Amino acid sequence: MPFISPGLRHSSLAFLVAGLTFVACNNPKSPDTKLTDSTVADKPASYDTSFTVEAEGFADLQILRYQVPGFNDLPLAQKQLAYYLYEAALCGRDIIYDQKSKYGLTLRKTIETIYGSYTGDKTSADWKMLEEYCGRVWFSNGNHHHYGNEKFVPACSPEYFLKVLQSSDSNALPCEPGEPVASFFTRLKPILYDLSVEPKLVDLRPDIDNVAASSINFYEGVTQKEVEAFYAKMPASGNAPSWGLNSKLMKENGQVVEKTWKLGGMYSAAIEKIIGWLEKAATVAENDQQKKALLLLVQYYKSGDLKTFDEYSIAWVKDVNSRMDVVNGFIEVYLDPIGKKGAFESVVSMKDLEATKRIKAIGDQAQWFEDNSPLQPEHKKKNVKGIIAKAITVIAECGDAAPSTPIGINLPNADWIRKDSGSKSVSLSNIIYSYNAFAAKGGTVDEFALNDTVKQRLKKYGNLAADLHTDMHECIGHASGQINPGVGTTDKTLKNYASCLEEARADLVALYYIMDQKLVDIGVAPSTEVGKAEFDSYMMNGLMTQLTRLKLGDNIEEAHMRNRQMNARWAYEKGKAENVVEFVKKNGKTYVQINDYNKLRNLFGQLLKEIQRIKSEGDFNAGKNLVETYGVKVDQALHKEVLARFAPLNVKAYRGFIQPKLVAVMDGDKITDVKIEYPSSFFAQMMDFGKNYAYLPVKN
Repeated sequence: MPFISPGLRHSSLAFLVAGLTFVACNNPKSPDTKLTDSTVADKPASYDTSFTVEAEGFADLQILRYQVPGFNDLPLAQKQLAYYLYEAALCGRDIIYDQKSKYGLTLRKTIETIYGSYTGDKTSADWKMLEEYCGRVWFSNGNHHHYGNEKFVPACSPEYFLKVLQSSDSNALPCEPGEPVASFFTRLKPILYDLSVEPKLVDLRPDIDNVAASSINFYEGVTQKEVEAFYAKMPASGNAPSWGLNSKLMKENGQVVEKTWKLGGMYSAAIEKIIGWLEKAATVAENDQQKKALLLLVQYYKSGDLKTFDEYSIAWVKDVNSRMDVVNGFIEVYLDPIGKKGAFESVVSMKDLEATKRIKAIGDQAQWFEDNSPLQPEHKKKNVKGIIAKAITVIAECGDAAPSTPIGINLPNADWIRKDSGSKSVSLSNIIYSYNAFAAKGGTVDEFALNDTVKQRLKKYGNLAADLHTDMHECIGHASGQINPGVGTTDKTLKNYASCLEEARADLVALYYIMDQKLVDIGVAPSTEVGKAEFDSYMMNGLMTQLTRLKLGDNIEEAHMRNRQMNARWAYEKGKAENVVEFVKKNGKTYVQINDYNKLRNLFGQLLKEIQRIKSEGDFNAGKNLVETYGVKVDQALHKEVLARFAPLNVKAYRGFIQPKLVAVMDGDKITDVKIEYPSSFFAQMMDFGKNYAYLPVKN
């Protein structure tokens, strides 16, 4: 994918143990100090332990809140910078709704009108069902499940929906001029209720036209062959830009054309606002390098030139001294079935000075990890360039990064920039802290872990193991390996399997090293028992517990889930002869048992070597075979059992966040301070955002 590498939406452990308190490693010692059991439990004093993390819960979703420790202590200039970047982030919110569906903004403005102006009974069961639908649309930035990609519909009847529309403010509805509400609903009804209309956001089934089958609004009236032919004319090796990253491809008068997302182009009204706030941010930049990067980002938004985007990315990587940081642009390519188009997102953050010590210790050893990996020699980087490894405290997120957020990010993703200029790898420390704080309430590990040995190891080392996995996944995983000379970028060579295989590769790097003595030697782990905890977690999740995110009968579509099952299932199958991993029955329940952790590590190394070969050589058929054989199909009997065991735990399968709010304190036209507030209602925040950051028309 073209800018940020695919961030982990949840660590394998964080998902597995959705309700268990782990001993967190939130305050690791410096790299030259060995961790002990007691230091693993240290927590930053700056977190308010009385802060309420939990907010609303509905459907399969749990809304959480996160703190921004240290913000109030920032100097005014950094607070101003954060405020301007925060506003720039939120100004792009409309874009993600339109990217996900050409009906997305019509749908959102409709539910905002209903939720804000309906004058009828708001205590009825029908209203509660409609209210839940509103929450689901806001959470998913549209009416396709944020993780499973399938369309969802209101649980209330169409007749009730129309009744609510007719008792709401008709002037606020996105009707055509002079269009009666009843006629508007006739037009809207298939979008709301017909599962054959835009049935799946991203359809990755093999041997079909994935572009035509997907509902994402990156393409209109074009086939996959036409898209591939359009971009095949553009250079694909060397220092080629990420062609197609910032545009919609469609037909006009029978010709395939690009509609670029830029000032004066598609999404111009929102991009104009983003540019204005970024220009303000540049006036209070911390240093010349940060200012250069911000102004290049502005230039890119104005021109739409992807070569300028690459210049910006290089300048951004070279900004190593700033405390504040931002990701803003068309970034993640998961929503494109063939991995070209970037979804809008923004992450505003500041460096977590203490938590950075752990991830920096790993990043400083990147060349050692590369040299000692099981890759073929020709696939290893001889000179790993500048991995800037840090932990960040998130201030605000928007677009595809919210409400469901990554917990780790590595970017830029262009292989040639990473090779020549390096990359930044970050762990989102305050997001992880909130996940862990909330995880104190459930019992998933007690239900799915095999025995007391596994349970106690997870309780002692689980959070640290997950943190280290995330650190290594982002820091050395995505940064490792190289593509052979003359081989094209993965969006062209591996196509719809590129994201899954890249996530699998980064996971395998982390898994291969999580049990290595090197982590103990550099002071980030107290013992190799941490690695065993991660192996237990990963295999349970990949083989069993992540299935709670699927409806019975479904196959796996999402790239991260495919990656985890593929890695775990491949290792299970290949280790059968030596009984490395097995399913065991106890009291009528199925458990995963690892019999030889060292052999499992070797299996992970073998698979890593093969997936790197696939990427380096652009071997589409081998990549497709791996994913389809091990990553997609679900054992339905096991799935049914997992769902039955998970249901009594009353734990929501997915989580997302309310964003903190930055409020400028003004003296005339000057900002004298910036206050941070922590809203407690997701629904109220969605209405506030809809009121204050709606810049695009419903048709773009």
